[in-house]
Amino acid sequence: MASTPPTEEAFLREVDDELRREQMQTIWKRYGRLALILVALSLAAFAAFLFWRAQTAKKAEAHSEQMSAAIADIQAGRKTEAGKKIDTLIAEGGKGYNATARFTKAALAVQNGDAKAATALYAGLAADEKVAQPFRELALIRQTLIEYDSLPPQRVIDRLKPLAVEGGAYFGTAGELTAIALIQTNRTAEAGRLLAAVARDKNSPASLRARAGRLASSLGADVGSGSADKD
Repeated sequence: MASTPPTEEAFLREVDDELRREQMQTIWKRYGRLALILVALSLAAFAAFLFWRAQTAKKAEAHSEQMSAAIADIQAGRKTEAGKKIDTLIAEGGKGYNATARFTKAALAVQNGDAKAATALYAGLAADEKVAQPFRELALIRQTLIEYDSLPPQRVIDRLKPLAVEGGAYFGTAGELTAIALIQTNRTAEAGRLLAAVARDKNSPASLRARAGRLASSLGADVGSGSADKD
């Protein structure tokens, strides 16, 4: 039986299929190697990310253990050993462990009576923009506490002004220190109002609130309403 000659539609389809094969071959010859390279690079990048994540988790765990060991050394009175671990964390730890280690080192300096070293550490933390703001503010408070007796009262007032604001995390301590400096500059009415606000601050420790309330009353401030008698 004679074969049926191809129809025009079938012929066109075969031509179209052949053109597609030729196009694919051309594309592969041009871009095939590039595509393989891109796939290989993508796989390599993904593998590197997985490795980095695993290494980061491993380092974080090691730093956590080292911080715990340093605290154990401090509690046991092994300050030299603790200092070595803390210095390692400062040099190698991430942001969180670096800041924690610096705070710990400053506290150890205070215990050892080295006010100069402690002040420098707290000042460095307070000025370090890589450290979270609450920790920077805490460092500034501690720096000021150490330096307080050697600072002019106005210097204390200016330094703590951003923190001696109602609602702030360290309003109680900053407000009390600022108020004492205000008293030293004979601004008793202003000091009384600030102390009265500290006495009403529910976020401040009870002992601090009570102390601020007594001092505010002695200056003629109304702790209940926050008003103060004029000088």
